Amino acid sequence: MSRIATAATLDHLVLTVKDLDASIKFYEQFLGMQHMAFTSGGVERHALSFGQQKINLHVGGKEFEPKAGNVKPGSADLCFLIQDPVDEVLNRLKTNGIALLEDGKVVDRTGARGKLRSVYIRDPDDNLIE
Repeated sequence: MSRIATAATLDHLVLTVKDLDASIKFYEQFLGMQHMAFTSGGVERHALSFGQQKINLHVGGKEFEPKAGNVKPGSADLCFLIQDPVDEVLNRLKTNGIALLEDGKVVDRTGARGKLRSVYIRDPDDNLIE
């Protein structure tokens, strides 16, 4: 089969969450994202914007159609590129008593753009955040 389209960049993704307010607070506080409310199809919806992307938020059991086949809070594994030095972020997380994975250390990984230095935490729904 020949190629049908060529992906250029990610516009948005959807996270299914248990508690809308807790998720908004987490992503605003920890990653500097901006909450936005908007109306689509006559229904108020919520998203988190950063750069030229956004994360649409669906509350579990109240998702919007169409949706993924197996939606579940806590099933995402997300990696964000940040502007801050990762060692400073690690220290801020420790100072604020945030539970860290990978023995609380910065670890080497490979992302879409090459080598990364990563810190791992979990959001309020238990999604893995890198």
